[in-house]
Amino acid sequence: MLNLIWLLLLTSGIIVAAANGNIEIVTEAALGAAKGAVEVCFDLIGIMALWLGIMKIAEKGGLVKSLARLMRPLMVKLFPSVPPEHPAMGAIILNLSANMLGLGNAATPFGMKAMQELQELNSQSDEASEAMCTFLALNTSCITLIPATIIGVRLSCESANPTEIVGPCIFATAIAMIIAVSLDYWFRSKSRWGRH
Repeated sequence: MLNLIWLLLLTSGIIVAAANGNIEIVTEAALGAAKGAVEVCFDLIGIMALWLGIMKIAEKGGLVKSLARLMRPLMVKLFPSVPPEHPAMGAIILNLSANMLGLGNAATPFGMKAMQELQELNSQSDEASEAMCTFLALNTSCITLIPATIIGVRLSCESANPTEIVGPCIFATAIAMIIAVSLDYWFRSKSRWGRH
């Protein structure tokens, strides 16, 4: 569906430009946007490398294990069907840690690993388990303490104060996570009630 929307937007833009006799504007805009995208990507490489390196150092230095121990009581309550020592729990914590640092790209492999591990625990393999739904809700709405990627984009666009979004970002993502976890708990309790 998204591909269809993009196709409609592109074709309508080309048709309008051609009808107005400004077809060269489309070419200039496409080339300018491609150049801008490459420049932003190069600016983000340094920031992503820095934070991915910090995550790797934290993992090797035991910080991630310490964080896992600290988060374990909460994770056990959020994921009651997942055994506390299961590899899925570690992958979930790594994914959430990367999301908290605003590293969506770094969080993706951990998220995929967590879903694979959760699928192994899933007795009904043709539908998502409660733990998978909870993880998806947390993954998409996780609180972001350091929005590193957004700060990097703002730096590359020469923002006067690229870090001014940290406070609003923490507030907005905290509210989103509270709502997601509350709705997940409500739907879970409602589905259990409906089964009895």
